Amino acid sequence: MNREEIILAIKDIITTIAPDEDVGSLKNDVRLREQIELDSMDFLDIVMELRKRYGVQVPEEDYKELATLDGCVAYLSPKLQGKVLKVGV
Repeated sequence: MNREEIILAIKDIITTIAPDEDVGSLKNDVRLREQIELDSMDFLDIVMELRKRYGVQVPEEDYKELATLDGCVAYLSPKLQGKVLKVGV
C-alpha cells in the first residue's frame, strides 16, 4: 500500500469504529485523539481491526507510533507492503 492508501485504510477503520466522527478533515500531523473523540477502547479496536483486515500485529509498546496519521503511515508502510486496501469491510 502507498501513503494515500494507508491513510484511507486508517480513516475507514476509524469510521467503522466511530461512525459519528468526521474523518474528512483530519490533519496528518496532529494526534488523532486531539482531533476526534477516541477513547482507549476505540484505539484498541483500531489495532484489532488492523490485525483482522491486514494481519498486522501492533505490540502495545508501539501504540504511540499510531498517534497521528503521519505516524500510522511511517509505522505501517513496511508492514502493509504488498497488501491490498480493504475499505468498508
